[in-house]
Amino acid sequence: MQLVLGSASPRRKALLSELGFDFRVVTADADESFDATQSPEELVLSICRKKISAIWPEIAPNERLICADTIVFLNGKVLGKPQSKADAIEMLQQLSGQTHEVYTGVVIKDTGAEHQLVDCTTVRFQELKLEDIIHYIEEHEAMDKAGSYGIQDWIGHIGIVEIRGSYTNVMGLPTQRLYPFLKQLS
Repeated sequence: MQLVLGSASPRRKALLSELGFDFRVVTADADESFDATQSPEELVLSICRKKISAIWPEIAPNERLICADTIVFLNGKVLGKPQSKADAIEMLQQLSGQTHEVYTGVVIKDTGAEHQLVDCTTVRFQELKLEDIIHYIEEHEAMDKAGSYGIQDWIGHIGIVEIRGSYTNVMGLPTQRLYPFLKQLS
């Protein structure tokens, strides 16, 4: 089966490529709204299924589609992608000095079955200075990331003091779990 990555994320593309899989990329606009009463696990999987539904008509019978979604979960509140620079600053101020969870859901679908997995990583930021937050928002790509940050970016290098779980999960694809899962399906 040929793999198809249903994502515009450059990080997901790079991670899947680094795992050694050949794939093509297909993207579509999908409704990423969610029910706030859902658990983080249910939420990421429901958004993945919306992405699957939006892209599925473009998938050939010999292809397997992979869609993923990542959220930041802080004190019972979901932090998705920021809507503005002010929103991004507010998110990073909320994360400053706090521990939060990053959930990534992955749904893999082909004509025969649908498979899913969810991974969770705990991340702790040290206290962030407002000037560092503003520098990051102005000089780096914070707007396309859940919680307004990339662990692999400058803010991750200067601000993250502890991580429990998968580093690549925080980037948007839990490769340690996805790799054996995809190998098993081959």
